Amino acid sequence: MFNRSIIKELQNWANKENRKPLVLRGARQVGKTVAVEIFAKQFDQYIHLNLETASDRRIFESKYDIEELIQAIFFEKNKKQVKGKTLIFIDEIQNCPDAVSMLRYFYESASDFFVIAAGSLLESLIGRKINFPVGRVEYLYMKPLTFREYLAAMGDNSSAEILDDIPVPDFAHEKLLKEFYNYTLIGGMPEVVGVYSKTKNVVELRPVYESLLRSYLDDVEKYARNDTLARVIRHSIESCFYLAANRIKFEGFGNSSYKSREVSEALKTLEKAMLIYLIYPTTAVELPAMADYEKSPRLHVLDTGLVNYFAGLQKELFSTRDLNGVYEGRIAEHIVGQELLAQSQALTEKVLFWVREKKQSNAQVDFVIPFENYIIPVEVKAGKAGKLRSLHEYINRTGHKYGVRVHSGKLKIDTAETINGKKFFLLNLPFYLTGNIKKYLYWFFEMVAK
Repeated sequence: MFNRSIIKELQNWANKENRKPLVLRGARQVGKTVAVEIFAKQFDQYIHLNLETASDRRIFESKYDIEELIQAIFFEKNKKQVKGKTLIFIDEIQNCPDAVSMLRYFYESASDFFVIAAGSLLESLIGRKINFPVGRVEYLYMKPLTFREYLAAMGDNSSAEILDDIPVPDFAHEKLLKEFYNYTLIGGMPEVVGVYSKTKNVVELRPVYESLLRSYLDDVEKYARNDTLARVIRHSIESCFYLAANRIKFEGFGNSSYKSREVSEALKTLEKAMLIYLIYPTTAVELPAMADYEKSPRLHVLDTGLVNYFAGLQKELFSTRDLNGVYEGRIAEHIVGQELLAQSQALTEKVLFWVREKKQSNAQVDFVIPFENYIIPVEVKAGKAGKLRSLHEYINRTGHKYGVRVHSGKLKIDTAETINGKKFFLLNLPFYLTGNIKKYLYWFFEMVAK
C-alpha cells in the first residue's frame, strides 16, 4: 500500500464543518480503493460496500428510507452503531443508480457519517439520465502516482523529502534526474510501481501493462451507448498511445475512416472516464487564459509508462541520457504534462498550451500557467536560452518578463534577451521539480525582485 498525497485532501474533507458526501473520481486502477483503505485507519469504524456484488447492491435497491438504509448497512456488515467516527465507503457506485440517489440523504439526514463514493465509470450514469445530486456532494480527482509519490513508493524517502527544499541543493541533482528518468520510463500506475519496487526489472512489468490495457478495453461496452461507438472507442484507445503528445484531428483519427463527429464523441467519452486528456491551445498572452476549442487539441494519455510500453519506446528510454531526444521530445513533454495535470483538483484549472498560427510562420509554447497576474510560458526544451524561439515570440507579445524552461540541467535563473531585444528572466527548472512548479515560481519571482 502506497501513501498517496490525496490522503491529505481526504483529511481536509473530513475536517470540514459542513461536510458533504465525497465522490472520488479517477480512471480504473489509479488506486482509489487503496487510498480510501489507508484513510480508513483514522476512523473508529470502517464499512466497505462494493456495488459490483449483488448482496451490497441489494441494500440500496430495496428502496429503504435513509434511517432504514443505515440500519440495513450495519446489519449486513455485522457492525454496531457506536459512538465515534464511522467511514462508509461505497465503491463502484456506478453499478447502482439507487445508491447515487441516496447520497443526498446522507448529507441532509445522516451527516454524522463520513461517506465516500468511488467509481471509474461514473460518466456512464449520465447516459442513463442519472446524475449526482447537485449541491449535495463534492468531488476529488485521483490520478497516477506523481514523481514524489513514486520516490516514496520505491522507499527513497530522502529523495522524496528533499524535493520540498526550495531551492533543491545541487548535490541532489544527478540522483533525482536519474530517478525521474526511471519514473518516466515505467510511469505512475500503482500496480506497475508496486511490481517495479520489488523486482527493479522492467521486463516483469509486461503482463501488468497488458492487463491494464485489457481492463480498459473490457470496459468499452460500459462507456458506449451503441456498437458503433464501442468500435470507435476501442480504436481510439489503441491509437492513443501512438499519438500521445501530438496535436490531433478528429477526422480519420489513427489512420481510420471514422468521421470527426464519431471520433469526437469517442475521445470525449474517454476523457470523461479520465483515460485521456484533450489539452487545448490558447492564443492569450494576458489573463484570462481561455482555451480555443476551434483549434486542434493535443492528446495526453492517462500515464506516460503506458505510452512507452505500447508505443515501443521503452528500449530507447532505458538507454537515453537526454529525455528531449526520445520520440522528438514528445515523451519529455508528456511526462511534464502528467505532472502538471496531477496538481489540478479544480475543474477551472485547465492545462493549456499557447499558439500563434499564421500562414507564413507558427509559434507554439508547450504549456502556459496562470500565476499571480500573469500567464507564464513553459517550454520543455534542451539547448540555450537564445534558441527558445516560440518562448521569445510569447515574451515579445506579453506585458511581463518571465519564462520557464523545463530541462535536464540544474536549477538556475538566467537573464536572457529575445530576438527583438526584450530582456526577460528565464527559470531553468529540472524535470524532477515540475511537480513543484508553482512553489518555484514564487521563489523565482522573489529572486529576480532582489
